[in-house]
Amino acid sequence: MKKLSARQRTLAGPVEFSGFGVHSALPVTLTIEPAPADSGYLIARQFEDGRRAGPVQIHFSRVARTTLCTELDLGDSVRVSTIEHVVSALSGLGIDNALLTLSAAECPIIDGSAFPFVEAILKAGLQVQAAPRKYIKIMRAVTVRNNDAYAALEPYNGRALDLEIDFDSKVIGRQRMIFDWTPRRYVEDVARARTFGFVRDAKILRQAGYALGSSLDNSITVHEDRILNPGGLRYEDEFVRHKLLDAIGDLALGGLAIYGRFRSYKGGHALNALVLSSLFASEANYEIVSAEDLPLAFDALDDMPEGAVVNPYLRSVG
Repeated sequence: MKKLSARQRTLAGPVEFSGFGVHSALPVTLTIEPAPADSGYLIARQFEDGRRAGPVQIHFSRVARTTLCTELDLGDSVRVSTIEHVVSALSGLGIDNALLTLSAAECPIIDGSAFPFVEAILKAGLQVQAAPRKYIKIMRAVTVRNNDAYAALEPYNGRALDLEIDFDSKVIGRQRMIFDWTPRRYVEDVARARTFGFVRDAKILRQAGYALGSSLDNSITVHEDRILNPGGLRYEDEFVRHKLLDAIGDLALGGLAIYGRFRSYKGGHALNALVLSSLFASEANYEIVSAEDLPLAFDALDDMPEGAVVNPYLRSVG
């Protein structure tokens, strides 16, 4: 068994995406660039008149809204939303440091999954940094609840997620996924899962200013007992996989990768943010540790999908 990769990573070069926001329907460009060691994930908003808000750390303490997405307050009355898919891609690939810059107030939805971000990042390659990688090790279980829904972080010898959803829909119903994280498993089993919604909710959401850019090109659309997308599902249980994708992005707002287990039933962005807040409410709940002090079992780079990383430097270090 290999040790956890002991050094931090960033992108080997910048990547850029153009699209529109799934809620705002407004055009936007997102650039992801390398960032120095110990930066974490940073985000900035670039305005047409040359003004710039940020960069600030992408952190749960900046969460301003969790209705249908995760929205951050950058300060000076500037907010950016729907960050969870791109942050999920970064965290899922085991990237520690990156700078995100947006030209508008919402990240591009692209196809509704994290895969376009993953694909571009892997083509750019990853760069190993000299600084040691650190983790948030869960020392004491914390649980937050909303009626029968809950989210929990627990001590665990590894990095795992256990999500269950339960919808009053024949198409979805009750689905569960248990996921032991590695970058390969993230790429193969999670990254391509798309966001979803119901035709019955569309009118109400749009009247409230949500889902204005939603379409069959970027969302699984459920109508009564059928899926309207011509290509059907990418995974048989794509719905719970997307919830897991969202959770990986939301939990990355803790500032470091979590060493422990996350469990959720009927969860979502609000409970994901709340469980992080509860975790950091007491220093007895967690410990910041170096990868070298953990007993786990893999090197993230060695576990990348074959041929996906084009930077040859990656194969000779770890």
